[in-house]
Order: sequence, then structure tokens, then C-alpha cells
Amino acid sequence: MAASPASGWRANLVLYAALGANIGIAVAKFVAAAITSSSSMLTEGVHSLVDSLNQILLLYGQRRAKRPPDAEHPFGYGRELYFWAFVVAILIFGLGAGVSVYEGYLHILDPEPLRDPLVNYIVLGIATAMEGTSWVIAIREFRASKGDCGWWKAIRESKDPAGFIVLFEDSAALAGLIVAAIGVWASHAWGDPRIDGAASIVIGLILAAVATLLAREAKGLLIGERANPDLIAQVRAMLEAEPRITGVNHVRTIHTAPERVFVAISADFDDSLAMGEAETLIERIEAKLKAALPQLSSIYIRPEKREDAGVVVPG
Repeated sequence: MAASPASGWRANLVLYAALGANIGIAVAKFVAAAITSSSSMLTEGVHSLVDSLNQILLLYGQRRAKRPPDAEHPFGYGRELYFWAFVVAILIFGLGAGVSVYEGYLHILDPEPLRDPLVNYIVLGIATAMEGTSWVIAIREFRASKGDCGWWKAIRESKDPAGFIVLFEDSAALAGLIVAAIGVWASHAWGDPRIDGAASIVIGLILAAVATLLAREAKGLLIGERANPDLIAQVRAMLEAEPRITGVNHVRTIHTAPERVFVAISADFDDSLAMGEAETLIERIEAKLKAALPQLSSIYIRPEKREDAGVVVPG
């Protein structure tokens, strides 16, 4: 059943909060950079503009991923979201990090004296409050979804890139604001505008590190990752509980979307089962699995003798 508009908005709360914050912050940073000639503020403006584009791309990817299966894509379009997540990582690296390092390098080669830093401090304070709000929302949503799992393990196990991408972006944004503030202050305190350019390079390196982490996670999702080990173990346990199944050879899974899993099962059935009885048993098992684990969008069960199943690979 399709989600209601309210539930759909609630599901994308993290993205909408980050998008609203970044658009407002980008405008303020560009104005401050124009007034004060601050390289780090210009870099931060580009950073927020790239983040805004990223949120738009993730929302677009989510909408495209919800298209139903068709003849050409029988498992649906869910993994298109993973493609757009990879594009986001490229944008952060190419536009965010690249422009930041280049702008900082130019500012070091040809430093421009900074004007009154008060505007920068005001914008940085507002930006920190807005980015902090978005970051808190992202933290709360991700904490609620990760359960008892550790933070880093939850990120590695997550199959929904929108949540951890915003979390990474907001964390990088807050770190960038701190670096920008230090760069602006030090440039004025020590009368050396090149420090502001160095701050831009540091911000670029932070973005490059975040982009590298995101690209690695997005690559794994694009290639295809197995489902959560707990889900695999639950499927295996339900199969092993069937009295007419003498052994489970393998349970292989792959995510076709954040909340959709394809599972292929090889099991050794009781040799006394007739063909019709085996078909009835398979249908009953499939119905039982889907009722217990609704994220199993497609289930394939193959009766196969253990000695014919080849190498038994866990999960």
C-alpha cells in the first residue's frame, strides 16, 4: 500500500531538514564572502551549495526507486537510489573538495586582505545553529534505526544511504565551520590572509575524506550486498524447523532496495516427498517466510540434495 503524504514526508525528514538548512546557509555564506573577501567563507558557500544539490539528488533517487517492477526490471528499480548515492559521493569529491582546495591554493598564491570579520562570525554562528539542528535530527533518526548495533557497524550494515549520507555531510559541515572560523580569526589576529586560504584547503581535505567513505559504501550497495545476518539466520532457522526438510544447503540474499530483499534457498527435502507434496510445501514455506519477514520481496526455493549443492557458502 502506498504511503500517505504525511508518512512519506516523515520518512524523508532528515533530507528535508538538511536541504532547508543548506540552501539558507549557502546564500548567507556567499553574501559574507562577497562582503569580506574570505576564501574559507566562499569555500563554505560552495560546500553548502553542493550539499543542497546532494539532498535534491537523493530525494530524486528515492522517488525513482519506488517505481514498481516491470518486464525490463522484474525486481524493481530500488537500486537506482544506490546509483544516485554514488553520484553524490562524486559531487562531494569533485565539486566540494576540488573547488575548496583550488580556491584555497589561489588565495595563498594571491592573498587578498580581509575586511571586517564581524559579518563572517555572524554567518558562521547562524550556520552552526542551522547545521547543528539538521545534525541532531540526522543523529536521532539514525540512532532510532540502528537499534543496539554500534555506530560504525550500523553504517556499514545500512542499506539506506540517505540516512548516513546526511549524517556524514552534516558532520563534515560542522567540522568545516569550525575550520572556517579558526581561519578567519587567525587571518585577522596575525594579519596573514594566507591562513584563510589554508583553512579552505583543510575544508577540502575533510570533504575528500567524507566523499571517499561515502563512495566506498555506495559501491558496495551498487555491486549488491547481502541482507542483515540476523535476517539470514532467521530464514535458515525457519527452514530447519520444517520436518520434511533434511538440510539447508545455503541461504543467499541480495538487497534490491533498502527495504526489499531477494532470497535464494537451496534445501535438501525428504526423499519420500512426491512432486505435488514438495510444491505444496514450498508454497507454504514461502507464505510463512513472507508473513514473518515482509522485506523478503522475492523468494526462490530449490530442492537440491546436499551433495549436489556444491560449496556451501554461509548466507
